[in-house]
Amino acid sequence: MKLTEKTVDSKLHFEGRIINLREDTVELENGTLASREIVEHPGGVCVIGVTDDGKIPMVRQFRCPFGKVLLEVPAGKLNYGEDPFECGKREFLEETGFSAEEYVYFGALYPSVGFLTETLHIYYAKGLTKGEQHLDADEFLNVEFFTLDELLDLVDKNEIKDAKTVVAILKLARYLSK
Repeated sequence: MKLTEKTVDSKLHFEGRIINLREDTVELENGTLASREIVEHPGGVCVIGVTDDGKIPMVRQFRCPFGKVLLEVPAGKLNYGEDPFECGKREFLEETGFSAEEYVYFGALYPSVGFLTETLHIYYAKGLTKGEQHLDADEFLNVEFFTLDELLDLVDKNEIKDAKTVVAILKLARYLSK
């Protein structure tokens, strides 16, 4: 099996500020047609930083799709064509007030491969310097500090459910254990 699908038709059903929704008709390997609903998203970046005293700044904010406040790594949406590294530096500073001497790229992840085109880039920031937060006009969040062990415990207890945050914490733990 080749495990490929050929797109034979594509219809844009919704074009929004952040996402687009399209429906693709695909031809499967056996020649039959199937429908695929795809959410187009420009992608995002998250940054997990560690202060000199071992504290990790995290953000707590309300997330409308789940109707609750979640604990997350600082993150932001890419503009189409934007460099992920530049976006990550900007978002980390905007949300936490921290800049960093050095950033280490931890890679990218696809948060939901069945219907979403979003790619999330993950960075580790070290050599942090505290400055001022510069939140967007529609952004309301609290910055809280945790040790890596505290965050790993929250992941183990399933108290952190955000995929980018879980992956960033686990990648940081792996990186620092080398």
